[in-house]
Amino acid sequence: MLKQSLLATIITLAVVLAVSSRAYASEQEESSTQGVFPHDVVGVSREHVDADIFHYRFTVRVGNTPNARLQLHRVVREQAPWVPAPTSEGAIMLLHGSFSTFATDFAPELGDPPSSVAGLAVFLASRGVDVWGFDRRWTQAPAVDADLSDFAEMGFANELVDIGSALGFARLIRLTTGSGGERVVLGGFSLGGQLAYHYASIEAARPSGLRHVKALVIIDADAAIAPGDEARRQLECANRDTDRVQLASGAVEVNESFIIAVGTLTLAAPDSPSPFASGTTNREVFLSAMGQTYLRAPYTPRYHLAAPVLTGSAVTGLRESPEAAVATWLAAARPHQALRENADSEALFCGQGPLPIQAPLNRIRVPIFYLGAAGGIGVHGLYTTTQVKSTDVTTLVLHRFGADRIAEDFGHADLMFATDAPSLAWLPLAGWLSRMYGVEREDD
Repeated sequence: MLKQSLLATIITLAVVLAVSSRAYASEQEESSTQGVFPHDVVGVSREHVDADIFHYRFTVRVGNTPNARLQLHRVVREQAPWVPAPTSEGAIMLLHGSFSTFATDFAPELGDPPSSVAGLAVFLASRGVDVWGFDRRWTQAPAVDADLSDFAEMGFANELVDIGSALGFARLIRLTTGSGGERVVLGGFSLGGQLAYHYASIEAARPSGLRHVKALVIIDADAAIAPGDEARRQLECANRDTDRVQLASGAVEVNESFIIAVGTLTLAAPDSPSPFASGTTNREVFLSAMGQTYLRAPYTPRYHLAAPVLTGSAVTGLRESPEAAVATWLAAARPHQALRENADSEALFCGQGPLPIQAPLNRIRVPIFYLGAAGGIGVHGLYTTTQVKSTDVTTLVLHRFGADRIAEDFGHADLMFATDAPSLAWLPLAGWLSRMYGVEREDD
């Protein structure tokens, strides 16, 4: 039996290996990681999820600054306590989106507060996939008395180095626990998908023996804007300029208290008056923000986080996802997000002026699975798949209706929380993962 002390030793070795690969990082990455880079495992935990599925959490220090920690996660079947079962279905590393964490996006029942939705990670693990992920550095800052003195450095260059460290960590742990050292699939939801694209580009410039990524899974995200979508590009440029002004003034965070409050109030007192809009209830504010997100964030013409039920122009319910699950997602948001991350994302979309990293998409050659939501990024995410050199590209955009009802169709977050997500979205993804690792299943 693999005891906790032995597991911690193996984990420490994994971090050493992951960090050692920095010597081969691109010049762009090296410039963002000067100085001390400790690689201590400072916490290991294990919790039961369901049946033979367990959740491992590893806390790894990656620097001397207050929030220089990665919270790594592994959701996997066990054959004995502390002994993960070897996985023939391969492995995936999932990157979370804005304001969230690995748990809140991919394993909501493990979040704080917990949700009734088990999540994509648990679904894949139940089918024999070794599911990994990590929470980016900014997630470590507490709600109260947070020290944000290192937030100014938490941009894409820093995060791409952390992704490489996490992938190297996962591969060695898999090797030492019986699942082999094969490359793993890198997946990302929302902003995590943009990070996945750019990491794959950075890695493509390295020698083959130093690459970790077998393929990409992009969930309702993009990394390039089509020439015909000038309104979106102008939006990203304007947001970039605003964020850069804030950074120059000394601001370092995106405060997520509004998102948390909307979720918390909706769960606790849905019919009480909202403090954010006179004459409305907490639930009404929540429904509008989720079902008509484009009024505040028009990433696509009718972009929304959750498919709405519309009565005239008013959102009166959610069509695909349980309201409690979506509200819990908001309530469990992290209180502080790095402003630099937002500014870097927007700058890359804008494409004008100095860019935070040099990561051209045309270096990417690994297979890609794109999963979109018609009312989210949806078909707009297909353009990015045409900008890579990959010859193996699979796409699936979920929709209930035709183009005339896109305002009511599957939303961005419905891919994570919809009642039908397991059958309509997750099962096709699982089938694609099986084929990536040479496994054929009758239920795919």
